[in-house]
Amino acid sequence: MESIQSSLKQFSTGNRNFQQRLQALKETVLQDQYVQQFLREHEEVDDTMLEQGLPKLYEFQKEQHHCAHCPGLQACPNMMKGFQPTLIVNRHFLDLQYNPCSIKIEVEREKRKQSLIKSLYIPKEILEARFDNVEFDGERSHASNAALNFALTAKPGEDGHGLYFYGKFGVGKTYLMGAIVNDLKEREIDSAIVYAPDFFREMKYAIGDGTFQQKLDYVKSAAVLILDDLGAEAITSWTRDDVLGAILQHRMMEKLPTLFTSNYDYDELEKHLSYSDKGGTEELKAKRVMERIRHYTTPVFVEGKNRRAHRP
Repeated sequence: MESIQSSLKQFSTGNRNFQQRLQALKETVLQDQYVQQFLREHEEVDDTMLEQGLPKLYEFQKEQHHCAHCPGLQACPNMMKGFQPTLIVNRHFLDLQYNPCSIKIEVEREKRKQSLIKSLYIPKEILEARFDNVEFDGERSHASNAALNFALTAKPGEDGHGLYFYGKFGVGKTYLMGAIVNDLKEREIDSAIVYAPDFFREMKYAIGDGTFQQKLDYVKSAAVLILDDLGAEAITSWTRDDVLGAILQHRMMEKLPTLFTSNYDYDELEKHLSYSDKGGTEELKAKRVMERIRHYTTPVFVEGKNRRAHRP
């Protein structure tokens, strides 16, 4: 970014009209919409403060326009990448205060989520999932329409009803969930995709490192939670009752939607959850968990060929 000092140097070097050029620069800065808004809000700013604060005004003007035409965090041209300036009055002088922009805040928030729970994942394919690329006719039309309708109408905190996508391996269940995530993001609704088998293993180790409750609380309170591939994990009484059951109970009480993908239908999943690592079956406990899933989701069978097997 070109600083005002370098601009002034260019004006002064071999230029007899330096004062005129400086005055023109000052007028341009003072007429800027962002500077004008600041001056309207700070009537205490006088001519002396403007003269002394011209470099700050120039920097503020340049960087605010960069932010207005943001090229993305990686290409951010501001002096402090990802930070946006705020013009302030500090002891009768103009000064700048830099705060992280909304894009940087979101990037840092995602990093914190990933560092907290490793099984929170968004592979490149899912990151790029969009309903524009989803087929709304043929075998998956019912599932595609259900996914789009949820993405457009979800109201976490008011309506806790979610979706239960089930079907064979590779038919696109997770891709549809990725499209939901990206549409929810445009509506500024936070969501989390958790790969269930890795998540349950991770929670087991979290007891040892002291992060169990922190991780559990995060997943319990996500505005929209997607448990991907539920049923692919080796079930234990602890993961069913103390992890999955606790998550679903909290989300049910807070009216937070939970979405699922699974190779099992409701009955098959209930049978899977009834197996006990202690030996035998625990049908009543499995039924208790399944009642929360059945009552708060709409089952959607996802048809189609194995798209992963047909990739080049």
